[in-house]
Amino acid sequence: MSQEKPPLPEDEVRHSSVTVASLVAMPGLGLVVRAGEASLDRPVRWVHTSELDDPVPYLEGGELLLTTGLKLGKGKEKLRQYVHRLADAGVAGLGIGVGLSYDEVPGMLVEAASERGLPLLEVPQPTPFIAISKAVTAALAAEQYKAVATSFEAQEELTRAALGKDGTTAVIAKLAGRLGGWAALYDASGTAVVVAPDWAARRAGRLRPEVERLRGRPAPASMALQGDTQGTQDYVVLQSLGADRRARGFLAVGTEDRLTSGERYVVNAAVALLTLTLERSRDLRSAEDRMRTALLRLVLAGETVIAKDVAGALLGGLPQGTVRVLVAEGDGDGLAELGDRAEQAAARTGEPLLLAPEGERLVLVAVDGGMVHQVCTDLAADLDTVAVGVSAPTTLEAAGAAAAEAERALAVALRSGRRSVDHEEVGAGSLLPLLGDEAVQAFADGLLRPLREHDRTSRGDLEASLRAWLSRHGQWDAAAADLGVHRHTLRYRMRRVEELLGRSLDDTDVRMELWMALRASAET
Repeated sequence: MSQEKPPLPEDEVRHSSVTVASLVAMPGLGLVVRAGEASLDRPVRWVHTSELDDPVPYLEGGELLLTTGLKLGKGKEKLRQYVHRLADAGVAGLGIGVGLSYDEVPGMLVEAASERGLPLLEVPQPTPFIAISKAVTAALAAEQYKAVATSFEAQEELTRAALGKDGTTAVIAKLAGRLGGWAALYDASGTAVVVAPDWAARRAGRLRPEVERLRGRPAPASMALQGDTQGTQDYVVLQSLGADRRARGFLAVGTEDRLTSGERYVVNAAVALLTLTLERSRDLRSAEDRMRTALLRLVLAGETVIAKDVAGALLGGLPQGTVRVLVAEGDGDGLAELGDRAEQAAARTGEPLLLAPEGERLVLVAVDGGMVHQVCTDLAADLDTVAVGVSAPTTLEAAGAAAAEAERALAVALRSGRRSVDHEEVGAGSLLPLLGDEAVQAFADGLLRPLREHDRTSRGDLEASLRAWLSRHGQWDAAAADLGVHRHTLRYRMRRVEELLGRSLDDTDVRMELWMALRASAET
């Protein structure tokens, strides 16, 4: 049985320190290299055990495949084809457990693996395959944790730099140091105004034509470049900075290798911080809103320690204890009034509040049962242009999950025409009001069309018969009695339904879809 693999982007695989060589070096495993010595630096994405003679359909590439060769036999050509299939599938290596099917690794396997440069490992009988799986899983988990921790640490460092005296210059310097490369900030005209380290000034200057190209695109926009810069092959990411589709500056970063996902996260954090800095001089309120949005995203990502540090200076603190997340959607005027009322309530009562725009929505994190919470739900009931979804009570650390709850509650509110819906109400309601959605109606019409066309031109009401049969859970006698026909007649009609739809009524999913389609039709 195939094991589920943790998500690991390709660039992370390329930079991974978990390789065939690192596994061979683990003394507790006792792995012996029999072929492919020159390719031991291959990264191992996962460990997969299979006794199939062709496991390729169950592979994605990058696995260390382990087998005892139970179904391979000793035929030379079969063994050779087996190795070549694995090599074509991109496995990191092949491990042969000896002591069961083979007393030693067959020479044909060694020869075929050598032909393809595929690492071939002998797994001694005392070493269980699960020990190798555990070793790789632990190493990958440690590596991913380190990457995430490093990214969050870098974000905190950049945030503190942005809040300092020379915020923009400090952010560029910290960013270059974190990436082990260089970084440059350009103004709206495309002139480099901050470059770190100093030696990268000429490299940054050579990007002027690319910056000019990016100026012609609505912000935010980006491009990735690779070129020879003063004899060095740089990977460069160029990103415009600015809101409302207008670029107010540009950020370039250059590194020797492509950015990993963790490094891209750091660059994105720098982009957000620099954008806020550039927009501050234009509109203080807009800058505050964007900082609050960044704080909100930190909170929703579970980075409450960093968020609390920043919010202490900006907002005077974040909500503590039991909180709720509220997500509001509506027109601009309605959301503005809701936000103003919430801030006024917070000022009157001293309740901490995190309020930030998120796209065309307004997101609030407020004390559960507090004045802000009450004002928002009361005002939503009075405003025809705003709907609010409210999460269940939670903690600030769990605000990310609560935001998803609030989104679902908001979706119910919008579909049902209600102004405010608590998450606790979502599970207590019914799906039937949601069936009026246009997409659901279109699906129902398309699914039932063959039956309706039949009923218009032929004898036998197939749609009504199907409805009766499904409502009686497939009980022939009861459904036939409801229709006033013999059960044999009903059986014939259901066979015609299957023929016309090309679906089997024995399939539970098919029954469910047909029943929902019938109910959706009844809702119109």
